[in-house]
Amino acid sequence: MSRQMVYVQQCKGVNGLEKIILREVRGFSAEIYLYGGQVTSWKNELGEELLFVSSKASFKPPKSIRGGIPICFPQFSNHGSLEQHGFARNRFWTLDPNPPPFPTTSTNRAFIDLILKNSEDDSKSWPHRYEFRLRISLGPAGDLMMTSRIRNTNTDGKSFTFTFAYNTYFYVTDISEVRIEGLETLDYLDNLKNRERFTEQGDAITFESEVDKVYLSTPTKIAIIDHERKRTFVMRKDGLPDAVVWNPWDKKAKTISDLGDGEYKHMLCVQAACIENPITLKPGEEWKGRQEISPVPSSYCSGQLDPRKVLFSY
Repeated sequence: MSRQMVYVQQCKGVNGLEKIILREVRGFSAEIYLYGGQVTSWKNELGEELLFVSSKASFKPPKSIRGGIPICFPQFSNHGSLEQHGFARNRFWTLDPNPPPFPTTSTNRAFIDLILKNSEDDSKSWPHRYEFRLRISLGPAGDLMMTSRIRNTNTDGKSFTFTFAYNTYFYVTDISEVRIEGLETLDYLDNLKNRERFTEQGDAITFESEVDKVYLSTPTKIAIIDHERKRTFVMRKDGLPDAVVWNPWDKKAKTISDLGDGEYKHMLCVQAACIENPITLKPGEEWKGRQEISPVPSSYCSGQLDPRKVLFSY
């Protein structure tokens, strides 16, 4: 008799930090640390890592983990008075032992719900009550889905405002051989030029120097094409109108203490985000933002199929 499939496993990770491993029957897996509520690994059926985590990443609180999918909340970057990217990525989340089930039509069994609530420490810099429920699930075909639900639980009648991003670090073979499709002709804010607004001119986005841009009013589907690996990542998103594209390149990378030498060549951040128009919630209101990332089989991008068909197919 074959061993019964274990879809969700809780165990110890680096430095004894608690982590959860999700597995699907075809061999896909994902790892999530309760520290930061952060996905740190996503592997395909061949055991190949699809996310980038720095060899110098610190798994020592209160420092954030460099790589995977950090959660930026309640502030993206330095767009406000809080610490860089907010505090959600530097907090210990709790695992919901009895999460609400998926709809009966779903076959997803590898999923968890993590919860983050306001603490006394947070209230000193951000004096609001909230509940952040993060569902992370691994689909039967290996799709990694993240759904955030943020509710204002203030009892003083006050609204609060926040910005948000799923800061996804994709693992790529060679950044100079990667292109992004779906963002061409769009307006963006260039963080390297004091957030000045420009319009993207190229047919697709390619990389030959440092990039740090916030694309505005983006489509719900974006394709990241790794030519060398003959792999395409498709990102689908809801409730997240912006998309951040970041690679530090060589000079900036050398100033990042928890990024290894030359590792910028193997990473690309594409972040489903809500930045330009922050979200405001009244007491009792809830916001939902979802991201799904899928690795498209290599035959899809071997020249037999135009990536645009991948991008615009429904």
